[in-house]
Amino acid sequence: MNSMSRLFILRPVATSLLMLALLVAGVLAWRLLPVAALPQVEYPIIQVFTFHPGAGPDVTARTITAPLERRLGQIPGLKQMASTSSGGASVITLQFALEVDLGVAEQEVQAALNAADSLLPNDLPTPPIYRKVNPADAPIMTLAISSESLPLPEVHDLVDTRMAQKLAQLSGVGLVSLAGGQRPALRIQINPTAVAAYGLSLNEIRSAIAATNVNQPKGSFDGPNRTTLLDANDQIRSVKDYEKLIIAYQEGAPLRLGDVAKISDGAEDRFLAAWANSQSAVLLNIQKQPGANVIDVADRVRALLPQLSATMPTAVDVTVLSDRTDSIRASVRDVQKELLFAIGLVVLVTFAFLRSVPATIIPSIAVPLSLVGTFAFMYLAEFSINNLSLMALTIATGFVVDDAIVMLENIARHREEGDTPMAAALKGAKEIGFTLISLTLSLIAVLIPLLFMADVVGRMFHEFAVTLAVAIAISLVVSLTLTPMMCARMLREPLQSEDSAPGAMDRFIARYGEMLDWVLARQPAAMMAMLATILLTVLLYFAVDKDFFPVQDSGVIQVVTEAPQNTSFAAMSRRQQALAAALLEDPGVSSLSSFIGVDGSNTTLNSGRMFINLPAHHDRSESVFDVMARLRERADDVAGIEAWFQPVQELSIEDQITRTQYRFTLTAASTAELAEWVPKLMAALQQRSELVDVASDLQQQGEEAYINIDRDAAARLGVSVSSIADTLQNAYGQRQIATLFTQSNQYRVVLEVDPVQSSGLAALNNLYVPTASGVPTPLNSVATVEQRSAALLINHQGQFPAATLSFNLADGASLGEAVKAIEAAQLEIGLPLGIESRFQGAAEAFRASLSNTLWLVLAAVATMYVVLGVLYESTIHPITILSTLPSATVGALLALLMTGRSLDMIAVIGVVLLIGLVKKNGIMMVDFALDAQRNQGMSPREAIHRAALLRFRPILMTTLAALFGALPLMLAGGSGAELRQPLGLVMVGGLLVSQVLTLFTTPVVYLFFDRFSGEEYSGSDLNLNDDVDSPSGNA
Repeated sequence: MNSMSRLFILRPVATSLLMLALLVAGVLAWRLLPVAALPQVEYPIIQVFTFHPGAGPDVTARTITAPLERRLGQIPGLKQMASTSSGGASVITLQFALEVDLGVAEQEVQAALNAADSLLPNDLPTPPIYRKVNPADAPIMTLAISSESLPLPEVHDLVDTRMAQKLAQLSGVGLVSLAGGQRPALRIQINPTAVAAYGLSLNEIRSAIAATNVNQPKGSFDGPNRTTLLDANDQIRSVKDYEKLIIAYQEGAPLRLGDVAKISDGAEDRFLAAWANSQSAVLLNIQKQPGANVIDVADRVRALLPQLSATMPTAVDVTVLSDRTDSIRASVRDVQKELLFAIGLVVLVTFAFLRSVPATIIPSIAVPLSLVGTFAFMYLAEFSINNLSLMALTIATGFVVDDAIVMLENIARHREEGDTPMAAALKGAKEIGFTLISLTLSLIAVLIPLLFMADVVGRMFHEFAVTLAVAIAISLVVSLTLTPMMCARMLREPLQSEDSAPGAMDRFIARYGEMLDWVLARQPAAMMAMLATILLTVLLYFAVDKDFFPVQDSGVIQVVTEAPQNTSFAAMSRRQQALAAALLEDPGVSSLSSFIGVDGSNTTLNSGRMFINLPAHHDRSESVFDVMARLRERADDVAGIEAWFQPVQELSIEDQITRTQYRFTLTAASTAELAEWVPKLMAALQQRSELVDVASDLQQQGEEAYINIDRDAAARLGVSVSSIADTLQNAYGQRQIATLFTQSNQYRVVLEVDPVQSSGLAALNNLYVPTASGVPTPLNSVATVEQRSAALLINHQGQFPAATLSFNLADGASLGEAVKAIEAAQLEIGLPLGIESRFQGAAEAFRASLSNTLWLVLAAVATMYVVLGVLYESTIHPITILSTLPSATVGALLALLMTGRSLDMIAVIGVVLLIGLVKKNGIMMVDFALDAQRNQGMSPREAIHRAALLRFRPILMTTLAALFGALPLMLAGGSGAELRQPLGLVMVGGLLVSQVLTLFTTPVVYLFFDRFSGEEYSGSDLNLNDDVDSPSGNA
């Protein structure tokens, strides 16, 4: 490699132009790179929605969900299938394995839906629809559309026809949903007593309306000269036309629909509502597809919005209520600032040591070249500028300058010994080339295990590891080419001439030499201290809390609300508005969107959702957690409704929205088993101090009016069971009986009993069913009604009944402690083997990562041992180098313990990077000591002592450069800082402790192992090798 450096030292123009080309390529790539919160790694998820107004949870589960699950469950690559059946809605969530292409999964889902079609009810208003969207993803943008003068159904219609469709067409948009769905419809509200008095049934009225409202082809005349199209007034659209519709003749007089019913323009489903702050509105929620770039999607939406808003009437207000990308952009901007800060600090550290502007410029050039050059690679690899890749570059700031400093310091030493700049550059580059390659390859080797991390976390850190490795590799190339070339041209004055007075650094090195002599005189004690460090590492690993990922403050809070299970829609609406009003009074709340009703997001009438937006990070002094604590207190004061708060996360691997942050599921063979054991487990978990806000989605206490048909009485009167079911659906199921077709949209005709006459069980006394004689009979003559409790919701996982329990962590508790507490509680209550418990989402990924964490660190150590063994052709000396690792790990774990933080995945990555970084102290010393033993015939003690003193300055410089590179991350503030701080903290803590300890322990360990290495590097062996390599003997 020395010949490679020589070529570049002697050709300065070529070297400069090559580096300029790398810089230009990087700058161009930077402009083209997409911006994102995190690497685009998400599970392929598809949701299947089926709506059947009026169907109860049990009917929905049996007639819709079960047939669909049977077909969808056979799709290859399906990782997990969960379903929710509630009043009028079936939602099935399909999570596929990471390697499955979303487009292929989509085709498989469509094929399965087609196969199940023949088993689904014939009267479904629309067939099942699927959406490529993760239900746990908060909307990337929420628009509130309201009007002071127009009714909400009309506003909804405008949004649906003019905005939603266009937005759904944008690339990367997964779902555009209109919360509060006041979809326009024509509502026919029947008076059942009047209908019975005329001797008619509800079914006859339904048939009459359907028969007089058709819209079908009529054909055309085609004569010898002209063609004439045929059309007719076969479709009626207005309320007046429906009121005049003749449904029967009574004694020669027409009976019109208006005589027995109230007809009005209204909403398709009156059990849906939404509010923006405190005003009724249509909420347009935009969610992205899994894998789509959130910033790109939001930019496309923003670009289209002015055009769409211009098509709306002036009476309609369109406002952007929330945009999640604001916090993502802020967080990326913050990391960019930290990156520049780190570069500045590293340059200052270099100047503090070298005290020469030309000498400082030489290694400092390596930083922007390596980082900017990495952008070119990132563009080719289709990476993005995101929090993780920018964190990698910030950490790289301290790494990439290392090689250049080591090269410069070695060349400077030759200058100080009196060599010319050119001679010093050639000698120094030849001497240090192998060391630099050892340093860099072993540092990159440490990142290899990160590439093999499992699941979505591994995919996420793949980008981090590759970005860092490329930056380090580019820095090696720069250090072997540009750095020695610049030294040969710019290092005119020695950094320290022979006759200059000893400076502070010289006195420092001399003092270090004395201390090292003292330690080497007490080698057994030093080895004992080394072993104690290893033991302390193990103890600290078990003492520190374990966690998955830090909780981020993204400035958005998601709220799941729930009222008692028998709460009506009207009562839920009042309580939801009361809660919203209480929360809006908090000064920390910027805006709020809220919606209720069964719509695919909310599964029952007694549940609701809210999104609370806080001011931007720089506009508030408190964190999202402080605001949430206050809001919880306000919510407790609102009667009749419970609220669960959780901050929306950019880094989320959930596939389901739950009341609280972490969740696990219980699956059993029957719902009865779940109903028995879930409350017992809930009670046990609520006693545990590690958990708070324990909640379950098991809702078995809804009220049901059970109509027990007397089949004998029904048969005697000629009443069929199907006509009873039909009558009930016509009366209370918001039955969609006809469709009105227009050029821009389609609207439903909805049949129901007048709500005034359907407010309780007594209404059933006024309901009549048709008989064989044609005279309607009261329902109570063929059936009895009993009131009993029923499930509001039927959940399945993998086609088995399931219940989800969710929880938050108590103050000071970690996810590791919570997992242990849950497992202990399950043993405590004696949970039967027939009930399977399984953690989901982040909790499950944490459990998997817990076993991987230790293996990840061990794999990094093993990889480094192999690489160093190959480089040094020795099995002993790599152990000396690796002896530096325990001190770094102790420092990292101590830093976490002292700051009360957990060892999460970000911190583990920091520990892996430390392993790569601190071993360079050992490499620098061992490399020089071996050289002195081989070529200068020194004793091991002399050799390692000299190496320690000679390499003290570059070791200190490179460590401080890395430490100051990590410092901005440790002190990070603003958006997304929670993700960056653990990495900086671990790096700074580890480097501080390892720097102090390894300067003394490495020489001791070297001498300890040297006695085992025998004559591994004897002069005779080296001469023999030289003779073999070069027969002339002139090696």
